[in-house]
Amino acid sequence: MDAKVFDKSNLPSRHTSVGADSAPHRAFYYAMGMTEEEIGQPFVGVATCWNETAPCNISLARQAQVVKSGVKAAAGTPREFTTITVTDGIAMGHQGMKSSLVSREIIADSVEVTMRGHCYDALVGVAGCDKSLPGMMMAMVRLNVPSVFMYGGSILPGKYKGKDITIQDVFEAVGQHASGEMSDQELHDIECAACPSAGSCGGQFTANTMACVSEAIGLALPGSAGAPAPYESRDAYAEASGRAVMNLLAKNIRPRDIVTRKALENAAMIVAASGGSTNAGLHLPAIAHEVGIDFDLADVCEIFKKTPYIADLKPGGRYVAKDLYEAGGVPAMMRALLDGGFLHGDCLTVTGRTIAENLADVSLSPDQDVIRPVSNPITTTGGVVGLNGSLAPEGAIVKVAGMDNLVFSGPARVFECEEDAYAAVTNLQINEGEIIVIRYEGPKGGPGMREMLSTTSALYGLGMGDKVALVTDGRFSGATRGFCIGHVGPEAAVGGPIALVNDGDIIHIDANTGRLDLDVPAAELENRRAAWKPRQHDYQSGALWKYAQTVGATVNGAVTHPGGKAETHVYADI
Repeated sequence: MDAKVFDKSNLPSRHTSVGADSAPHRAFYYAMGMTEEEIGQPFVGVATCWNETAPCNISLARQAQVVKSGVKAAAGTPREFTTITVTDGIAMGHQGMKSSLVSREIIADSVEVTMRGHCYDALVGVAGCDKSLPGMMMAMVRLNVPSVFMYGGSILPGKYKGKDITIQDVFEAVGQHASGEMSDQELHDIECAACPSAGSCGGQFTANTMACVSEAIGLALPGSAGAPAPYESRDAYAEASGRAVMNLLAKNIRPRDIVTRKALENAAMIVAASGGSTNAGLHLPAIAHEVGIDFDLADVCEIFKKTPYIADLKPGGRYVAKDLYEAGGVPAMMRALLDGGFLHGDCLTVTGRTIAENLADVSLSPDQDVIRPVSNPITTTGGVVGLNGSLAPEGAIVKVAGMDNLVFSGPARVFECEEDAYAAVTNLQINEGEIIVIRYEGPKGGPGMREMLSTTSALYGLGMGDKVALVTDGRFSGATRGFCIGHVGPEAAVGGPIALVNDGDIIHIDANTGRLDLDVPAAELENRRAAWKPRQHDYQSGALWKYAQTVGATVNGAVTHPGGKAETHVYADI
């Protein structure tokens, strides 16, 4: 592409690279070895979450270099920068998990301020770990400069006794070990085998769910979410992503041209069809909020209800991300949904073409059983279900993929934090038929809305996964399975009904009808509310304190600023 097609007079980088006033800025660019030609081209931020915190991020630096080569080949000047991640697999099960959801906002904010501060004209974001995917996409639609998202790829499955295993198996092995059903040596063998390569967790957990979203919502190139992180074939997608962002810049196609209400509905469909993570119920509203589109948890769950569950993926199913890739990847799943009359095929994507045009030559192979046609779904409704009722007036969410029984009633067993619940589980102090309630773990009350994978996995390891239920104003990992209801709103910290539950109260859960109810008379609840007092959390300074002051309700995505509706101008138009 000829660099002359780009007129910098209307691009943000004119403020740092054009005219006499920009001489000091150009001096810094020369100091980094840039040429006059490179300074004269559009500046493209190449943002990654590369770091040494976890395998999810370790391959991103390599992929970023290839993205940069694609930008350069299309007459752009790439400027690489990195941002943070908090890796859930390592943060899980202790106070560190309170930093996880907070990191989504920090990622989006840090990408925004880097782009703003240096006046970059376009963005390619490469992300691998759970919160970094929505964080990058939030930044893209917030800034509204031409942008392409690229997933860093999933981890390869581990092998143990001839079977594929994932990090989920390690968490569940902890429960088996606690019950005496597994030896120290066997636990050690499983932990050493589960994660054999770079890449994000291999089941349809949060990272792979949001990777599927990136393609379905139109911000990523078709097929780019598929290849596992170690595969060198990812480099072709990285190079193509760099070229694609320059094409978008030339055509002035921006993220808000792509992320429409219908695109968000497509994204929700891919979550439901794949039995994806309940965390999508937080992240899709948060992305919509950046654009100024009303699309809350209830809207997401309405799409879930209408969408068939067709991809047999872990944790509820049999297969991992590598298997999905070999079965045709996200495009094959999208083709099945499009053929079934579900996807909006007219939505624009970063290719410059529509979903339907991208999928024109894609077909669902009959020689695989990972993805089913919608005429033969695993279930006729999605693998994730929304709930409402007297215990959750603002809603709640549960993953039902792989579950047989969708109704549960029992007495509440109330815990004020995850640690207390986990101790009760591992000390064999939970009884069959109980509904474990973990509260004050919401966005404000935690603060940070922890995931509860350690507790839910321990229950499964103990053989209690289908004998109890769990209800929380916190979250669950995409690897969670069983009757585990999260995102209960309003949360306990703001006086939601979950704050008023007592031990022994009967709770009714019905995922068929979408109900979550507390069987306590209204007058008794009012008496309890009159006696209730807000509970102070342990974070009275620092980043978590600041997050707790600004974070909003779970139903709207637990966002921390007014969003697109409050804008008076958009960065891309400076």
